[in-house]
Amino acid sequence: MPADFDKKWKVFFLVATSIFMSTLDSSIVNVALPFMMQDLLTNMTTIQWVVIIYLMTVSSLLLSFGRLSDIRGKKLVYVLGFTIFIIGSGACGFAPSPPVLICARGLQGIGASMLMACSPALVVDAFPPQERGKALGLIGAVVAAGLTTGPVLGGFILEYLSWRSIFYINIPIGLTAVVMGMKILDTDHFSKGSNEPLDKAGSLLLILAISSLVVLMTQLNNWGIFSIHSAVMAVICISAGAGFVFNEHNTRYPLFDMALLKIRLFVFPVVSAGFMFAGLFIIVFMMPFYLIYPCGFAASKTGTIMIVPFLFLLFVSPVSGILYNRFGSRKLCLLGMGCMGLSQFSLMYIQPDMPVVSILWRISLAGLGTALFVSPNNTAIMSAVSVSCRGIASGAVATARNLGMVIGVALAGLVFSSSFLKFTNGIALENYLKEMEPWFMVSFHRTMVMGVILSVFGIAITFFRGPENLDLLKSEK
Repeated sequence: MPADFDKKWKVFFLVATSIFMSTLDSSIVNVALPFMMQDLLTNMTTIQWVVIIYLMTVSSLLLSFGRLSDIRGKKLVYVLGFTIFIIGSGACGFAPSPPVLICARGLQGIGASMLMACSPALVVDAFPPQERGKALGLIGAVVAAGLTTGPVLGGFILEYLSWRSIFYINIPIGLTAVVMGMKILDTDHFSKGSNEPLDKAGSLLLILAISSLVVLMTQLNNWGIFSIHSAVMAVICISAGAGFVFNEHNTRYPLFDMALLKIRLFVFPVVSAGFMFAGLFIIVFMMPFYLIYPCGFAASKTGTIMIVPFLFLLFVSPVSGILYNRFGSRKLCLLGMGCMGLSQFSLMYIQPDMPVVSILWRISLAGLGTALFVSPNNTAIMSAVSVSCRGIASGAVATARNLGMVIGVALAGLVFSSSFLKFTNGIALENYLKEMEPWFMVSFHRTMVMGVILSVFGIAITFFRGPENLDLLKSEK
């Protein structure tokens, strides 16, 4: 383990760069979606895949690349991941059509999943045990900073430059990080792995299960619930999921320890995290369209407004982590889920002629709910599993979070598009006219109803997780 001060903080800033870039990229793109849709002459059903393919790729590959970093060494996964991320960013910037952009975003997602998978482990390896909590807490602040900076930076860029510039800015930063990674991660501690075999069957089955689920959700409006295409996708998803469970039970080197599913305070919080982020991303995906079309706001104003939910992650998350020690996770997570549901319920009644403050307090509730939820929920998960399983548990939490984001975007696109196209007799959103405002708003409000439903399920799951034994947790510390 690198012991000197300079070494561990060099590793920290290297990891912070990768996390900042990947989180920045996920938030900056949401603001740019309406501009991409207009410039590439496409529709919402297609442009939503710019977000979905990125999150779907990350969700599908996080566990696999986390395991690969243990097998082949974290340096290889980190450097290769950033290289792929740079290539994907360049391809996104040059993309001449929606299909090319979507494929490039998938490539970018592969690189991002490699960075996300090995970054926490690099921090843990670089810092001594007594300093790891502080370092990981600072990484949490970096995540919040990336999510917060994205909308503002995206709005500023879109005000003066093309949407393609949001991808080009990744290239010089990424190239610097690759060179620094080759120099800083130069010890055997970061380069060597266990050389155990990778669970290839488990990896492929997980990719197949998640991909078929997302395709089914996004195409349900076109195919119909009872069509042969929908049935085939449903069968593939269920079969791949069952196959993954069977494989993980019977392989010697699994991607996921199935024994964790017997731990109540692991399973329920992980599932509730998926519902929380699905609800959050219904709002994050839909709000830029609402602000730019019915409200008629400029890109810079839209970006400034969209920063609000993420500011709560930056400032409230540390406080919620402290409150966990007194109240436990269930009360705080119930309060967080309740705030998210209230935010979506209030957005069911918003109108474009209302003042900006009416937008701000509504989306602030979503940010407050997320901030109250995330830290206590993650702490509950990590406290419920053994030390040897915390790496797998961390990967499972990240997978649930990203999968929730994917499902949120897919559901938002499905509900909004099916409603809007029905009202306009097939006229898509890219041909928006002021006369379509009533139809837009009805479709928007229906989408928020879906968010409320998700929050209700999240509240129920959070309640039934039960309380922790806080006295026991304090004694373990």
